[in-house]
Amino acid sequence: MPPADAPPRRVVLLGMMASGKSAVGAALAERLGWAHVDLDREIERADGRTVAQIFAAEGEPAFRAMEAEATHRVAARTEVVLSPGGGWITRAELLDALGPGTFSVWLRVGVDEAVRRASAAPGERPLLAGPDPAGAVRRLLAKREPLYARAQLHLTTDGRSVHALADDIHSALRARGLAPVAGASLKTDHGG
Repeated sequence: MPPADAPPRRVVLLGMMASGKSAVGAALAERLGWAHVDLDREIERADGRTVAQIFAAEGEPAFRAMEAEATHRVAARTEVVLSPGGGWITRAELLDALGPGTFSVWLRVGVDEAVRRASAAPGERPLLAGPDPAGAVRRLLAKREPLYARAQLHLTTDGRSVHALADDIHSALRARGLAPVAGASLKTDHGG
């Protein structure tokens, strides 16, 4: 785990699918004037298929290998907010690979809220494709929660706006010595 006292040079958002990592990551990056990398979108661009198509054709292990490769490309960069998929943390070494200066945030979402949000985009969440999505979320959360808990900051997302969450993270970063950025604008990054 990267040391908690290193100056923040990158942020990684952890949490279940539909916890808001992509939206909060984009809002935080805009506030900081940093790049935002949505790891799932990065993988889709590089591979030419959606995450669901990769899961269907090659399975979860192949996707996790692609995720690891994409993470290592991002790890050398600074001033970046990384929004990986919910299962990214199952390879705990990836958090360590980001190195010193990485500030980790767990965006906690309740089971019912995760299912409600995920159902807004049917077919995009391969791990929820079965007849009991709430049960699937509970099972995944039981396995992943101890890994998510490694994050330096834990925020509950249910009932909170994207901007309020980005504000909370920004405040935590400033408390750790990050200088405020005047006139920051959105820099969304799609390259590795």
